[in-house]
Formats: sequence, C-alpha cells, structure tokens
Amino acid sequence: MSSFLFLFHASLTVFLAVTNCPVEAAKEFRVGDDLGWRQPGLKDTDVYSQWAAGKRFHVGDSLSFTYKNDSVLEVDKWDYYHCNTSNPIIDFDNGKSIMKLDRPGPFYFISGAPDHCKNGQRLFVEVIDLPPIVQSPPPFAAPPEQYLPDDSPAPAPSPSLGIAISITPWSLVMPLIITLLALVACSSAL
Repeated sequence: MSSFLFLFHASLTVFLAVTNCPVEAAKEFRVGDDLGWRQPGLKDTDVYSQWAAGKRFHVGDSLSFTYKNDSVLEVDKWDYYHCNTSNPIIDFDNGKSIMKLDRPGPFYFISGAPDHCKNGQRLFVEVIDLPPIVQSPPPFAAPPEQYLPDDSPAPAPSPSLGIAISITPWSLVMPLIITLLALVACSSAL
C-alpha cells in the first residue's frame, strides 16, 4: 500500500514539475509578527517599514492586524505621508482585521489613533502580481537555415534515427490515472 502511495506522489510531483504549474498558496501575514499593530516605541519608529522590507507580498495574500484600543485605516499615498485619518478608503476597528491584497501595486495603512501614525504606526506594502506561466519551447525546434551562396554545393543531409518523440499532456496524465486506479483497487482489496 505504501509503495502505491509513493508511486502516486512521485507521479504527481513529476507531472507538476513537467507542466510548470504554480503551486504557491496565498499567505496570511501577521503585521508586526509578535508585536502586532501598536504604536512603536521612540527608538522603533520604523519597525513596520523594516517588517515589510523582509517580505514579498503577492496578489491573493492577506495582512492580519491584531490590536487593542486602536484601529487600522487603509489610506491613499498622500494621507499616508501626512498621517491624515479623515478620509480612509477602509476603516477597521474590531481588534483583529484581515485585509486581502487583491491587486498589484501599493497599499498604505495608518493607525486611526491620535498621533500613532506620526510616531511610526504606519505600513506601506508593495504587492506584486504572480508571475505569468512561461510556456516551454516546442519539444523539437528546427535549426536555423545556413546561408549559402548560389554557387556553393548543397550540404549533405544530417543522419537521423527516424524516430520522433512527442510528449503530450495526455501522456503525462495517463500514468497518474493508472496509479490512482491501482491505488483504489488495492485499497478495496484490503
């Protein structure tokens, strides 16, 4: 039974590697890690900038803000740099807020508590789009033709084995189906 599971896992791994499928899941980042979302100390005013600098944010990820007696405001760039709390895009004040990063580009967050933003409780993150799936080149590419002057003899054809190998998606899926059927047959026999 364990050999069939191993075979299934190995087949799936090979299939995903060959088809170049992205398998990275969305992440939820806890803002400030253990510090959470709070007014930083006098010597730590750039704590959230440092926290964000060590991370890569992708579309689909989310930010989790944990706080007490405070709030989180998503604001535009101008409001972020001027700590303006009067015109937020989104206002959270429930103590645990999750913000889904649903588009590429900049996101700006500040505290809604008086003077917290001016004392460093603000966060800027740059969200990047997931990289596009790069298509593999065709299995066989013809070499470029050589330039030959009109009066030169034609080159001799290169030797060939006469065998063409082609890998199609079906030829990759078939071993997975066979492995799965074998796994089901073995588990029902037990």
